[in-house]
Amino acid sequence: MFKSNYFNKQRSIFILLSSIGLSNIGAWIYFIALNLIILDTTSSAFAVSLLYILKPLATLFTNFWSGSMIDRINKRSIMIALDIVRALLIIILPLISSLWLIFIIVFFINMAGDIFYQASMIYMTKLVPEEKRQRFNSLRSLVGSGAFVLGPSVAGLLFMMGSPAFAIIINGVALILSGVLTIFLPNIEEEEKQDFSNTKFGFKILRKDWHLVITYCKSQIKMMYIFILFYFIIIMTTTVDSLEVAFSKEVLNLSNTKYGFLVSIAGVGFVIGSVVNSVFAHRFDSSKLIGYGSIFLSFGYLIYAFSNEFKIASLGFFLLSFALSFANTGFDTYYQKQIPVEIMGRVGSLFGLLQAFFIIIFTILFGSLTNSISLQKIVIVASILLFLISVILLLMILFFAEKRLIKTRMTYFSK
Repeated sequence: MFKSNYFNKQRSIFILLSSIGLSNIGAWIYFIALNLIILDTTSSAFAVSLLYILKPLATLFTNFWSGSMIDRINKRSIMIALDIVRALLIIILPLISSLWLIFIIVFFINMAGDIFYQASMIYMTKLVPEEKRQRFNSLRSLVGSGAFVLGPSVAGLLFMMGSPAFAIIINGVALILSGVLTIFLPNIEEEEKQDFSNTKFGFKILRKDWHLVITYCKSQIKMMYIFILFYFIIIMTTTVDSLEVAFSKEVLNLSNTKYGFLVSIAGVGFVIGSVVNSVFAHRFDSSKLIGYGSIFLSFGYLIYAFSNEFKIASLGFFLLSFALSFANTGFDTYYQKQIPVEIMGRVGSLFGLLQAFFIIIFTILFGSLTNSISLQKIVIVASILLFLISVILLLMILFFAEKRLIKTRMTYFSK
């Protein structure tokens, strides 16, 4: 019986990682193809930046209510449904000629993706035992890094066979296959009470849920400091990434093919970082993985920002991707450990909402500045801000760790 349960658990984890990997490969194909379509159509860095604004904008429209829904319904069912919905929306994208209609559909795709992420995080937390989560998250990072390499490579191959539109359709097919794989995952909430259908969902429920989340956050101040600083790191990396295509073409003078190769080098860094991470990460405290991973991540962005040729930019991309695998694994594990799974959707929605708001502000600010200031100078300023936030985060983590150590010693000697 024990061996059977162990085998079933390992089988479920394998299916989950396979579904994540397939979805991530498709996402990279979609990401690169859509960027190139918009840039080739408009020849505007600001138009490409709008794609990065759509994702946080979708979060603003989604997260103030989605957490309450996600915490109350079956996570596996909503994951399957959202995979299919996103696939259908993506498949019809190449059939549309209106730029604004494309933006609207991408907006709804991002809404579905945001809800999917929150639901899948809760599902993974419930499926994987606590003592194995850091190991699982490192493997998930490894799968993501494989997609980081394969996605751009497959995208480049598809561009040779057809067009970016053809590549986008392939992504839709990948999402459908991901949804099919999810069907074979266990329905771990089958016996749990799903109270959403019995609840009159409205403003009173939302107000009650938001009060619950804010009260919880006030009781966990140290954790909130780490969360907020790390989310600001994500905000700054997203801001720089929104200028990545334009930076690569205008500052580094790269062709579409060479830009794809640059992204692939970042993927290699992510793969190597994830392999090292999967072997050694479980030996380290998750909060320190966040701190040191963020520092080296910011170093990579600084190298990239000051580069003026392909080789130096490649070094920066490699380093930032290598470090990103550690920072992500540390944060995901810390997040799953600190937040009760019963309210994880609502807490995640709050931070996602704040993160989305500031991503929009910073992306619009830095994107609009490209009309009057050198693109490289803007990327340098953003990278320096990223580095300063990372230093503050690491110092705070080390300070909290030292306080815990002193408290532990005092408790020991008082016995």
